[in-house]
Amino acid sequence: MRIHALFVILVVALWACGADGDDTPAETESVDSTQLEIHNTLTEVEIQQGWMLLFDGVSTEQWRGYNQDSFPARGWKVENGELLVQKSGTEEEGYGGDIITREQYQDFVFSFDFMLTDSANSGILYLVQEVDDTPIWHNAPEYQILDNPTYTSMLGADWMPTHRTAENYDLHAAEEDHCKPPGEWNTGMIRKSGTHVQHWLNGHLMIEYHLRSPEWNTLVANSKFNEYPNYGQANVGHIGIQDHGHEVRFRNLKIRTR
Repeated sequence: MRIHALFVILVVALWACGADGDDTPAETESVDSTQLEIHNTLTEVEIQQGWMLLFDGVSTEQWRGYNQDSFPARGWKVENGELLVQKSGTEEEGYGGDIITREQYQDFVFSFDFMLTDSANSGILYLVQEVDDTPIWHNAPEYQILDNPTYTSMLGADWMPTHRTAENYDLHAAEEDHCKPPGEWNTGMIRKSGTHVQHWLNGHLMIEYHLRSPEWNTLVANSKFNEYPNYGQANVGHIGIQDHGHEVRFRNLKIRTR
């Protein structure tokens, strides 16, 4: 009787432990779901919405160097499914140089993930026109990418508005800073419809403006771009990524044109 009672108690205890019907080993329940994320792909819904990948995690065939026929042989690298501009310390001179899409776009939504490193500086340029012996930023508006805290410390808070991540470089300032620190992934987005442009960061609308509006013209006239008459005048152009001599990683580069 004593052995039978002990057997019953053991059976009851085992049944209680599995009463929720889940026989999955405990150690598998703690798997971080972010490890299961698949990048540089499109969902069925995204495909139906008209999204197209500009980087599949392996090939750079949809990009080439600014004013070049092919992708830069140095300064850029594909690593672990990420497109990265390598650190060279060359600042605006770059090393591999800026890159642009092979296609040009007029109205679009461009989405991208990026990860900063310490002191990183880069940018996404759009409506890019290729002009021989002329830097890419002389004509193309820029979605700024920057390690905001480091540059605030180096250059002061007064310099930062219009230069922080997701702002329209040197023209439009955002009310708040929603950029994650170096080592964490951010999601940026640029929307252009006609002359209307929006910059988004991590789900927040950062700035919006109208190209060639009276406000735009005034801001350009009072900026570093007042020397370049073609700045922001195009309505169709390439999308570019700036090589500013600092390491920045990119993934999930995709665009929708309808």
